[in-house]
Amino acid sequence: QVQVVESGGGLVQPGGSLRLSCAASGSIFATNAMGWYRQGPGPQRELVAITSAGSTNYADSVKGRFTISRDNANNTLHLQMNSLKPEDTAVYYCHIDVKIAKMGPTFRYWGQGIQVMVSS
Repeated sequence: QVQVVESGGGLVQPGGSLRLSCAASGSIFATNAMGWYRQGPGPQRELVAITSAGSTNYADSVKGRFTISRDNANNTLHLQMNSLKPEDTAVYYCHIDVKIAKMGPTFRYWGQGIQVMVSS
């Protein structure tokens, strides 16, 4: 079994910064893509940032403000969020794609979600 736990959310004023973290534990042979999504008041979950095979992609709305990074040795993922805006308020979810065996399939595991609120 694999567990993914998020940390680092909270309340911050506009212009402030937060750092989200996401850690996977359990039967992990290797990790592949890792990413962050968020869900605001609307029905859809929005891709924020993703890192895979050495490349990263960001939503246009966060480019230049957010930075995704990963620590493969510790199966962790981070999201540094700077210059936060009220429209960044959402529940943030991370995913870590895991292989539990060398020749096995890849499974996507999700964190529990963590609230980020940007408000004065």
